[in-house]
Amino acid sequence: MKNPANVGEKKRGGVIKDKHMPFALSTSWNAFRHDNAKDMLFEIKKLGFRDVELGFNLSPLMVTDAAKLQKKGEVRILSIHNFCPIPRGLKRNIVLPDYYAMSSLDEDERALSLKYTRKTIDTAALLGAKAVVLHCGRVQIPDKTRALIALYEAGLKDTGEFRAQKSSMQKERKVSSGPFFQNTLRSLNILNSYARKKGVRLGIETRFYHREIPSIEEIGIILKEFKGGNLSYWHDTGHAQLMENLGFWRHMQYLDLYGSSMLGIHLHDITKGRDHQAPGKGEFDFRILKKYLNSAVLKILEIHQPATAGDIKEATKYISGLLNG
Repeated sequence: MKNPANVGEKKRGGVIKDKHMPFALSTSWNAFRHDNAKDMLFEIKKLGFRDVELGFNLSPLMVTDAAKLQKKGEVRILSIHNFCPIPRGLKRNIVLPDYYAMSSLDEDERALSLKYTRKTIDTAALLGAKAVVLHCGRVQIPDKTRALIALYEAGLKDTGEFRAQKSSMQKERKVSSGPFFQNTLRSLNILNSYARKKGVRLGIETRFYHREIPSIEEIGIILKEFKGGNLSYWHDTGHAQLMENLGFWRHMQYLDLYGSSMLGIHLHDITKGRDHQAPGKGEFDFRILKKYLNSAVLKILEIHQPATAGDIKEATKYISGLLNG
């Protein structure tokens, strides 16, 4: 399929001038307000975006129609978030990116994760998308991240209660993580080979919940294991900042360790434990990203409701000024 790279561009004096936004916008912002791709993507296009990321909550029909719109030159699909489309028979509002976990010790579930991730890779290849963003499963233990966030937001980070909760989480994950992480590596080995055949890059995303895979150390193991393959690092600003807010790892550790391997980035703001806000509405200092965001890095605004169209316009202007100033 032809990728309409010059949609919305005009050539003046031999130089192509792009009048569109310097970032792509994820459909995670407005997907649930629409039941068809045309209305969803035209709402994004009206904000000045040519480029989009297809999120993980789209039906097969919505993905098919998005492909038709791209073929007509209405949009350009830069990246796709697994699973996309959603597995058949499931409702859009329940299918999270690791609904079927590639780390699962249940081999039937792991097989389904691989099946539908390969379908996402197929979709990316068909659309000429540059990347698929992956969640890599989880350690199957009770998740206590939200409870820790509640203590943090209550101003109790420096208390014994907070420290005890955090330490308990770290110990439990360390004791239990081994077989789940090994299954993630097994799954990624299969997906890496498949992605190479299809010419699609895979982005291993920073995670929000402490029990999720990969941790900051596990990112390094994955990148070393698949060096030279089709796996790279995908940075998420809100997730990395949450890990710093809760005292697990510093945001700059992610960037310093893996910034040179960055395939793409999800850009959104965070206030304490509430992420996916429009940049400029939260507490994160986007200036720390500047030296890591070269022209090859895919830059995706992953903003959720209740952000408005006006919030997104302001955010794009704000972050462009910070990163380009």
